[in-house]
Amino acid sequence: MTSLFTGRGANARGRAAAAPLSPLLRLLVLTQLAFNIGFFAVLPFLSEHLGQSVGMAGWLVGFVLGLRTFSQQGLFVVGGALADRYGIRPVVLAGCVLRIAGFVWLGFAERTWAVVGAVLLIGFAAALFSPAVESEVARQAVVWEAAGGGDRTRVLALFTVAGQAGAFVGPLLGALLLAVDFRTACLAGAGVFVLVLAGHAWLLPQHIPGRERVRVKGGARLLLRNRPFLALCCAYGAYLLAYNQLYLALPAEVERAAGSQAPLAWLFALSSLLVVTAQLPVTRWAGERLAPRRSMVAGLGLVAAGFGVVAVARPAGWTGAGGLVPAAGFVVLLTLGQMLVAPVARAWVPDLAEDGRLGLYTGALSSVSGLIVLAGSSATGLLLDSGLPAAVPWLVLAAVPLAAVTLLPRRT
Repeated sequence: MTSLFTGRGANARGRAAAAPLSPLLRLLVLTQLAFNIGFFAVLPFLSEHLGQSVGMAGWLVGFVLGLRTFSQQGLFVVGGALADRYGIRPVVLAGCVLRIAGFVWLGFAERTWAVVGAVLLIGFAAALFSPAVESEVARQAVVWEAAGGGDRTRVLALFTVAGQAGAFVGPLLGALLLAVDFRTACLAGAGVFVLVLAGHAWLLPQHIPGRERVRVKGGARLLLRNRPFLALCCAYGAYLLAYNQLYLALPAEVERAAGSQAPLAWLFALSSLLVVTAQLPVTRWAGERLAPRRSMVAGLGLVAAGFGVVAVARPAGWTGAGGLVPAAGFVVLLTLGQMLVAPVARAWVPDLAEDGRLGLYTGALSSVSGLIVLAGSSATGLLLDSGLPAAVPWLVLAAVPLAAVTLLPRRT
């Protein structure tokens, strides 16, 4: 695909105000908001339900949650390839149907095999519709940019904001519904996807102009020979491994400083609030000044600095409110880094993908980086439990995003 991404900073400075998004782009952005509201109304409360209501052992709860991640993230490449072959409409609609069935099944599942089946269905549903939606958002963003609408990263940033807003609203809705029971939360999540299904059956075009369907066969071979794309996947995977420390290293640090993990909810809310309020201004600022590679380098540097803040403060052993200041600094820097890295990485994919294979490449970006996170998370757990001096694990983790800088493609 011909690159439209080079020199975007200079073009953005002289460009007039961005044109309105097309109806299709608005639909896809709202789709991301609705997806995450429905998803996060249920999934944050799943582990407690499995442990207390279903009575699963801790290791089995972890296994089930891991299966959900694998059936979703690991199979994104399958959903992306199917979107290339059949178009996004049938893939998105099929994903919505499976998600509805999965949530309803989960609400009534009381045995282990039933829970596993429901969770796998929920994960595979996302592996269908998410890469289809994400690849079409990226493709439409390129079209919008080429038509003089504005910098494509702004569209990807708006998509990110919609997802974060859904991730913020979803748990609040789920918490209210849990006052009744977990089944009610599941049925409400299914209801959200019923609305999404109806909306897309009505509004999503049968054929999107400019989107050509291709055979599935042969795409993987071309992808594996695409060194710049694989380099981007590895760099993005290293970034995600660092970002995932919000769920591994940060809880351990908060537990140490505060004596409980109660402050975590506030730190996660801080991260979501930053993305919702600052993502678009940060993307606009970066688009006017930084080329894609420089934007990602700056973002990765901020992520590394977040780990560095905790590494510097950790030997002092501060506790209480003061002990949470480094953790808050880590969250802020990590989130700012995310704002620079994530939209640009996804906006970069169309320039590296083969014509007609954007769904495959979008899915592969998630699948490959997800495998890196899966492997790296085990090593991170060992590192945090290694008994090394307090600052060492955080310094090692700071090196991960810095190493990702060396993996970034040199082009653009």
